[in-house]
Amino acid sequence: MAEITGAQKAALLMIALNVETASSVFRYLDPGEVEMISTEISKVKNIPSTTVDSILEEFYNMITAREYMLEGGIDFAQAVLEKSFGFQKAVEIIEKVKNLTTLKGFDVLKKADSTQLVNFLNKEHPQTIALILSHLNPEQTAAAIRELPDSLRIDVVHRIATLGKISPQTLQQIERVVDDMAGVSLGQSLSKIGGTKSLASILNKTSVSLSKEIMDQLSQRDPDVAMEVKRLMFLFDDIVNIQDKDIQKILREVDRKDLGLSLKIVDEKLKEKIFANMSERAADLLKEELQYMGMVKLKEVEEAQNKIIDVVKRLEEQGEIALNVRGGAEEIYV
Repeated sequence: MAEITGAQKAALLMIALNVETASSVFRYLDPGEVEMISTEISKVKNIPSTTVDSILEEFYNMITAREYMLEGGIDFAQAVLEKSFGFQKAVEIIEKVKNLTTLKGFDVLKKADSTQLVNFLNKEHPQTIALILSHLNPEQTAAAIRELPDSLRIDVVHRIATLGKISPQTLQQIERVVDDMAGVSLGQSLSKIGGTKSLASILNKTSVSLSKEIMDQLSQRDPDVAMEVKRLMFLFDDIVNIQDKDIQKILREVDRKDLGLSLKIVDEKLKEKIFANMSERAADLLKEELQYMGMVKLKEVEEAQNKIIDVVKRLEEQGEIALNVRGGAEEIYV
């Protein structure tokens, strides 16, 4: 049983049910879940009947345990299960039910769009908002941060960056919020969530202008945390801190149209950095292009900057260049 994945177990369970019941179950699943389980169903062949029986028994035990938990709580459910299966087996079943319940609750949150999520969270304390957003994927959290009021945004991102071990008492606060949305309970064990790496991932999914605004505000509030976050992400303006020889490598990989658009809203210092690492003729042509460039959408400029950031990160991962995000002398290569 240990080598069988959750998706494979779900597939075998669907096969064990009749077609009508299985199709009814599918109606309650997301399209992605249906596709995943259907794929596993198509792969099933020569499965021993004992394996299917074990999965059916596991499913029955978990359904029964959940009913006990709803009736009298975790302690009651464990006490009843211990009489039937012994202590070790009872704990194993309870843990599986708790884990699935937690995932179910956050699945509900993940289905909410950013506007719905923020409208709900706006009523909560910034710490609670940070805790909940830290449990979601970076894309959804980034979208929610964009929707937060300016007065709340920096407080929330700072709390995300400084989250650490969360006590059961604090998790109870999350429980009340998530229960309202999903009707489920989070586990009571300590969890490591949030942190600077989490915030960096979130900010990398936001627009360039919003990332810069948030980082500027975070630097004023907590320079040390801001520095740590900045080490883990890369903003377009940070190109100014890259060594000239590496700038030249980047420019060889960048589309000329993207380069022109990307410089539309940057400061003169960064422009001069770019010009200085081009041939005189290429620099003159780029300056002329910028001079006569008409009004363009901010979205197009940010998309161009993001493409260049992708090039920078790719070259860094390949070991072709070194990023000097802080611009400190100790990081300069000679």
